[in-house]
Amino acid sequence: MPFVKYPRTAEPFWNEWDRKAQKNGLRHAIYAVNGDHYTGEWLDNLKHGKGTQIWKRTGAIYNGDWKFGKRDGYGTYSIPDPVTKGYKKVYSGWWKNDKKCGYGTRFYSDTEYYEGEWSSGQRSGWGRMYYKDGSIYEGQWLKDQHSGQGMLRLSHENRYEGTWKDGKKHGPGKFFYLDKGQLFEGFWVADVPKSGTMIDCGREAAPAPTQYPIPKIELANPDGVLEEVWAIFDDSQEEDQMDAGRR
Repeated sequence: MPFVKYPRTAEPFWNEWDRKAQKNGLRHAIYAVNGDHYTGEWLDNLKHGKGTQIWKRTGAIYNGDWKFGKRDGYGTYSIPDPVTKGYKKVYSGWWKNDKKCGYGTRFYSDTEYYEGEWSSGQRSGWGRMYYKDGSIYEGQWLKDQHSGQGMLRLSHENRYEGTWKDGKKHGPGKFFYLDKGQLFEGFWVADVPKSGTMIDCGREAAPAPTQYPIPKIELANPDGVLEEVWAIFDDSQEEDQMDAGRR
């Protein structure tokens, strides 16, 4: 019986090339078409694990954790410094889904930076902001704005303590004029004080006190007012008891 020999089918070259191109585990620098390059760990052709990305157009560099192709975990983002010819840090902290999320520090300049909580790339939660004019805000944030309870201390030590909304003083709060030795306690709406009381507070030790002290506001006959209030309260109690007896 004759033996039939079939020719061996050759595997297309592109299959081999595609197999070699699959990125898994630790790899050397991989360049993208636009010139960006990444060095680090991969999983199923996605950046996953520890790695460093450099963007050609801006020269920015990220070094840290990746998850399925996005910055996720702890990492540092830096940009070129034209003065030192090196890199200056912009953000160092936690990321999620390619955005700042969790606790981290963002440097806006040499004298202005924020340290605190982030959510979806915005300052949200508790945080402290150091401004270039010397003032400091410490408290709650929401969508990059002061929101909730917080304290703003100005460069000359005067400060506001109270509630905020959309980056403005809003609600009950206290403003300490330490340079004059006075305290204003009241209610704000969109950064404007609407009502409140101003009193002297440490005026004797203030560096620039007002010429005249604020007179204290007192009742002429506090005992009499208290007796009158109690009398009204007692009458109302008796009326309530009588009404209950009729039912």
